[in-house]
Amino acid sequence: MNHDPKAKASGNIATSRMDLRLIANMVATQSRVLDIGCGNGDLLHLLSTQYQVDARGLELSQKGVNACVNRGLAVVQGNADKDLSYYPDKGFDTVILSQTLQATQHPREVLQEMARIGGRLIVSIPNFGHWRVRLQLLTHGRMPITSTLETQWYETANIHLCTLADFTDLCQDLSLEVEQSITLNGKGGVNHYASAPPAHQNLWAELAVFVLG
Repeated sequence: MNHDPKAKASGNIATSRMDLRLIANMVATQSRVLDIGCGNGDLLHLLSTQYQVDARGLELSQKGVNACVNRGLAVVQGNADKDLSYYPDKGFDTVILSQTLQATQHPREVLQEMARIGGRLIVSIPNFGHWRVRLQLLTHGRMPITSTLETQWYETANIHLCTLADFTDLCQDLSLEVEQSITLNGKGGVNHYASAPPAHQNLWAELAVFVLG
């Protein structure tokens, strides 16, 4: 990585999502990046304008695609479950999937395709093992509402929620090495690890970012 992450940390991205700021600091300047499920293009815009990255996006919603195109971003409409097969092997230096894996129909296959088309993967997921989630299920017996799981069960796009332990197990099954991880909690606490997060973070982290090789 050939930039200083601290030089462009907070305040440079038009979003309140802390995981996007952390992800941006993990991407090397002048690299080729594919952002899957890029939404309205906040991360792509930051990477393109401040890191001189050749950033491209894939987005399911027409509304998101329109927002990206209006910002001058290179984004196409597509489905992560179906359309990644059209991308060439190792066509990108980094492939990003931020808080989208749990909304895919086939998470395992999506990760496999990402590993095929990218030299490096960055994936962020909400943690269904967080203590607030467990407490709400235990005390109320209902699907939880948290800062990272904000919608009712009948309105959410999430269909394959998992815990941090579930995700690291899947990475191991796919022979994907966790080269770095970051966990976040609701109070703004951020923890960096040189490999997979320790077991206790499966209880305390609300969100995690993984760098996979």
